[in-house]
Formats: sequence, C-alpha cells, structure tokens
Amino acid sequence: MFYRSPAPNAPSFVKEGDKVAFGDVLCIVEAMKVMNEIRSDRPGVIHKILAENGKPVSAGQELFLIDSLSA
Repeated sequence: MFYRSPAPNAPSFVKEGDKVAFGDVLCIVEAMKVMNEIRSDRPGVIHKILAENGKPVSAGQELFLIDSLSA
C-alpha cells in the first residue's frame, strides 16, 4: 500500500513541484504490516506522483518522477 502522508489527516510528505534533498521522506509503503519510509535517492524536483494514495503498489513499480537538480 502506498501512503502519501504519515497519518490520514496529516499533510503529504511531498507534492508535485516540491524540491527534495537526498534522503527526504517521499512516502510510506506498507509491506507485510511493516511501514517503510521511502526516501529520495537524489536531490531534485517532484515532477509527477505516479502512485495513488491508499492503493496497492508492486515491487519495482515507479512511484515518482523526479527531475534531478544539477550540482
């Protein structure tokens, strides 16, 4: 399951257009009752969120499109 926020009434970790740094939390993925924070693997800008909040996702599925920032 893909979750955009840490709790149902909490704001989303990120939204399209947000700048993110390496290691920023982007979302939570629940697998086998374990909540896993998914972190950015690079700095950039969230171009598009590909997964739908509260819906199942599969291993290897792309969740975000991130435009990299040049160093």
